[in-house]
Amino acid sequence: MTVIKINAISVPADSGDALAHRFAARAGAVDNQDGFEGFELLQPTDERTVWLVLTRWRDEESFQAWVTSPAFSHGHQSAAERSGGDAPPPVGVHSELWSYEIAGRSATP
Repeated sequence: MTVIKINAISVPADSGDALAHRFAARAGAVDNQDGFEGFELLQPTDERTVWLVLTRWRDEESFQAWVTSPAFSHGHQSAAERSGGDAPPPVGVHSELWSYEIAGRSATP
């Protein structure tokens, strides 16, 4: 059964573009992981400052295998870090990882 992981990241109101840029810079980094089914970065369209990183996985074991893999660490490094430089300051001020499974869905074709 598909498992959905949502990383809810609080960012200052003026830092959303920086967060989106960082995710764009590592786009595709998780695509080839066993059990990975999809990724979406959700930007708030109102006054909220919490961005959602939504990933779908075949099962909890697939997600845990990715989190404990070298690919996870590598994918969460900045380009500067990968080339031996210092990490940029974090954009997010707080994050929470939420876990869900699908309990129902529409019957669209």
